[in-house]
Amino acid sequence: MTIGFSSRAVRSTCVLCVAGLLTLMPAAAAARAGRPDPGPPGGERAAEQSSPLYRSGTQVRLRHGMPGVPGVSALSWVVADAGTGEVLAAHDAHRELPPASTLKTLFALTVLPVLPGGIRHEVSADDLAGVGPGSSLVGVVEGQTYRVSDLWNGVFLNSGNDAVHVLASLAGGWSATASRMQAEARALGARDTHVRSPDGYDAPGQVSSAYDLAVFGMAGLRRPDFARYCSRVDAMFPGRNGDAYGIMNTNRLLTGADGVEPYPGLIGVKNGYTSNAGNTLISAARRDGRSLVVTVMNPQEGGGHAVYEEARSLLDWGFEAAGRVDPVGSLPAAGAPPRQGPQAAPAVARPSGDQSGWPGTGTILGVAALGAGVTALGLRLRLVRDDGR
Repeated sequence: MTIGFSSRAVRSTCVLCVAGLLTLMPAAAAARAGRPDPGPPGGERAAEQSSPLYRSGTQVRLRHGMPGVPGVSALSWVVADAGTGEVLAAHDAHRELPPASTLKTLFALTVLPVLPGGIRHEVSADDLAGVGPGSSLVGVVEGQTYRVSDLWNGVFLNSGNDAVHVLASLAGGWSATASRMQAEARALGARDTHVRSPDGYDAPGQVSSAYDLAVFGMAGLRRPDFARYCSRVDAMFPGRNGDAYGIMNTNRLLTGADGVEPYPGLIGVKNGYTSNAGNTLISAARRDGRSLVVTVMNPQEGGGHAVYEEARSLLDWGFEAAGRVDPVGSLPAAGAPPRQGPQAAPAVARPSGDQSGWPGTGTILGVAALGAGVTALGLRLRLVRDDGR
């Protein structure tokens, strides 16, 4: 059965109503909500923690003639080959630290697969409820209609917590999104990450690690949509009365803003800052057919731009290290195909405007293109989208 319709017919992103579709939500996410993750079995956990990456201090295995790693002040960092997943060097790789907005990479990995970029949504007051004071904002306005792709630009370029709140609302709500992110992190092999606030806003118990952030960066680069957003330097964002204004990526290693020299071959990925987390950065670059991912968490010296300069020195060292060091560990699932989200969990949303003809409040409304989950229902769903073109 094929079901198709124009998104102009519905002002929200509620694309399809499929009774019982909520049961496709991954059991792992529901099971983990509200209780600690048990982690891998005992033997597997012991094997993981015997890795040099669990040791304190700097871990590197230099071959003859290879210079040592540069001196950097970050509390934790990782240099890894983004193609093979081999970790070339690291410092306190599994140290649990607040991630700030670098956690938005995990948010994107979780939510991008279930929200098609061309659909439109009229923002409500509920969508923006709970945005933390002092948050970075892109300027999402209540009552205005946005394409999902615009909101993703706001997330990746401006690190807009307001855009994250709207997307999380469309994806099932704040708590449900946090639970899915937790399940996604574990599915990716990232076991240091504990999600409390999907936008990376400081919250008690919310931590990640340089190792996990490298996992998220590598996984994101295997998704064309993620890679496209994280490498975008600037974009136009919808304003009031049909006007639009320019936004620029806050990753200065990409843009060269504020006197930071752009890094040649930089791909992206995401920077972050809070007063508690300090400056954090996931960066990736490509040179001579080889890609590296470098994570830097909370430099202790050099001011606000130190995170970029320390990442620069680690990238330079990593490219020089090709064939001249032995790996000290690896990121999980290196070379695996991009995941299609947490079991293609359906986004949930409530239609805005006139709700006549829709099921009662609280009914779960599925978003199209749910991949394997929809196939399991025996339905072939086609979304006719309004891409604004």
